[in-house]
Amino acid sequence: MFYLPETIKNNERNSIWNGAFSIIAMSLVSGFIPLFAIQVLGANNQQVGLLSSLPSLMSILAMIPGAIWLNRLETKKKFTAISIFMARFFLLLLVFVPFIPYVNQAWILVVLIALMNFPTALSTLSWQSFIGDLIPDERRGQFFSERNRILTIVGMITTFIVGVILNMFDVSAAGPYQIFFTLGFLFGVLEVYYLMKHIEHRRVIPKKAGNVKKLDFSFLKKMLKHKPYVYFLICALLFNFGWQMAWPLFNIYQINYAGATAFWVSLFTVANQVSQIASYKWWGRLADKKGNSVMLLIAALGMTTAPVLTILSTNLVYLTMVNLWSGTFVAGTTMLLFNQLLKVSPENDRTSYLASYNVVIAGIGFIAPQLGVLFLELYGMNVAMGISSIFRFVGGLAFLVVVLYVERKLRPSSNVVKSKVG
Repeated sequence: MFYLPETIKNNERNSIWNGAFSIIAMSLVSGFIPLFAIQVLGANNQQVGLLSSLPSLMSILAMIPGAIWLNRLETKKKFTAISIFMARFFLLLLVFVPFIPYVNQAWILVVLIALMNFPTALSTLSWQSFIGDLIPDERRGQFFSERNRILTIVGMITTFIVGVILNMFDVSAAGPYQIFFTLGFLFGVLEVYYLMKHIEHRRVIPKKAGNVKKLDFSFLKKMLKHKPYVYFLICALLFNFGWQMAWPLFNIYQINYAGATAFWVSLFTVANQVSQIASYKWWGRLADKKGNSVMLLIAALGMTTAPVLTILSTNLVYLTMVNLWSGTFVAGTTMLLFNQLLKVSPENDRTSYLASYNVVIAGIGFIAPQLGVLFLELYGMNVAMGISSIFRFVGGLAFLVVVLYVERKLRPSSNVVKSKVG
């Protein structure tokens, strides 16, 4: 779809404003939900685990109908705006949770956070498709790198300010959180406003004759026959299980065991993000020089250290340093995993392969945190964190084996092509 240069520039400017208000809205809330749940509402370990896992389940439920709806739309802006507004409206509903009598308020929070992620998943899916239509290929790399840099800085500043302000109040006080939930909703309204300022051309949807198209499972059979992708997916399941099962454990350890306040929770987040920003280019350069497979192994092994290092001390300064350390490997893992996923996904069907991967990983995101909490209840924090590290380590080694296998399979093909050309 063709857009004039001035239209593209206008859309890029509005996208940065839209993203800035989006990251402010979420930074006011998301990083402090576990703190609100535990210290204000008295959430137990199971409820903290569900706060991490249920959003993944809702993402799975939203993805299929969301894709169907989007494919039927001539314009995506309105659908995206409505989805974002619905998601941000849930922030306003969170304000009233402490006022609900005669019930376990933590369960109300768990349900609201889960339901909120349905429109959130729809908005993410629709925004990705929407912005992909507006920004041409040759502009995406430069624009999104600059946009992400700006948004990360805005998010870090917001998170730190919220942590400092919350630290001025009693840890069990609901009022400050309710103010930030309200502000999150208001910034969400501004987010929608700048989204609606984008200029989008109406696309033509070809009318298909006949009734509703029957489900076709041929792609699934084709995908399962593509061995490099299947092997990669198995390793991704193994590694992500160890990765995501520790997510609620970190929150529980930092708040219940180490006694972290809102200020320290914000410092943990900022430290993690700072090291991610600083190391992205480093991982990219070394991946180009040493190979994606070698650097993926190093990143995965680095991720293995995070759970073990965390349980060595409850000193808050030490835990901040652990987050600074682990953020470096989070950056490498997320980037290199995606690079490897692209490598094993056939170009012609890449979108379908990526979507299948995201659905499977979301499924792990639902199961793994619950099992992490179960291990915590059965065996204690040290054993639960140790199990997470073991799965991360085994997953990292499995990635290396599969990557080397894939490269060995691909190398003869590339040599044949070169010999034919030569």
